[in-house]
Amino acid sequence: MPPTFRTRSAWRPMLGLVLLSAATLAAAAESDDTAACRSQPATGAPQLHLRIDNDLLGGRDEGYSNGALFTLVSANLTSFTDDDCLPGFVRQLNRGLRWLQPRQAEQRNLVLDAGQAILTPGDNERSDPIPEDRPYAAVLAAALSYQGRSGPLLETSTLLLGWVGPSARGEEVQRLVHRITGSRRFNGWRNQLRDEPVLQLQREWARRGPASDDAGSDRAGWDTVARLGASLGTLNTGALAGAQWRWGTRLPDDFGSVPTWAGSLGTAPARQPGAWRRPGWAGHVFAGTDLRWVAHDLTLDGNVFHRSQSVQRRPFVGEVSYGLVLQNGPWRLALARYHRSHEFEGQRQRPVFGSIVLSRAL
Repeated sequence: MPPTFRTRSAWRPMLGLVLLSAATLAAAAESDDTAACRSQPATGAPQLHLRIDNDLLGGRDEGYSNGALFTLVSANLTSFTDDDCLPGFVRQLNRGLRWLQPRQAEQRNLVLDAGQAILTPGDNERSDPIPEDRPYAAVLAAALSYQGRSGPLLETSTLLLGWVGPSARGEEVQRLVHRITGSRRFNGWRNQLRDEPVLQLQREWARRGPASDDAGSDRAGWDTVARLGASLGTLNTGALAGAQWRWGTRLPDDFGSVPTWAGSLGTAPARQPGAWRRPGWAGHVFAGTDLRWVAHDLTLDGNVFHRSQSVQRRPFVGEVSYGLVLQNGPWRLALARYHRSHEFEGQRQRPVFGSIVLSRAL
């Protein structure tokens, strides 16, 4: 008999992520030397982002089924270890992670992410393991990113810690979301990946490329962004390369609009104060492409420290993304859709999913 639905349990992981972001924001607002912090010239602004991913936005109900991500972005920092605008415990943490931080940068900031991802096979009716399809999996994780910018170049280093398995509460959250949306119920969660910790290091480099003379102005213009990256860890290991094109008014001075990119949607260190607070409407469309080499993917290869279900992943995966971004003063809304090539042998359909991102400068 399938497990009963428990609303209270379903809300716990999401509530925990909200409290984590709120606690960090409160700590940042009460730094050890608030007066000194406020006397510094303000460049950029702290930001809060909420991103929701769902395969229903792509007309599917399998694979990467649902995701939620809370992101807190600091204002520009004079230093990762000595800036008075950072709370003391964050400066202490940063001193222990000097090896992860960009060495030389004209502008720098911190990004904190906390989120959950849920992945399911295509057949929702079967309660037994499905050898030819991906296993059920849920990941709950937090990540700390150090970003350093020098002109058109951005370097991002990320440390991710989290958990995969029943303790990530994917079954309860999916049932809550599907009850709200009226979607079908998945019956095979008893076969999900087992509990174990996940750890990952990631580096990305991005470069703003050619742009029209009108890019960033009130008139319509275009720009381009390219990126390279690599990751190493128990969650996934591999490398990537990508490019993006944007067209619209007041194109932001950041590193793309694809929500999954580092430095995108205004989260990069800012070179111009007040860019997030210009009155009036602005908007642009974007299109991007990625190619990934996948040496390991926990959600396909199965548990690292336990025996579990797995599938034969494909070593190369391509992705095309496109979407729309609208901004009015400190508020920003982004809509994105992704089309991905087959991720493993025997996969019935190519993954398609979408994102909605609501952002605000604080």
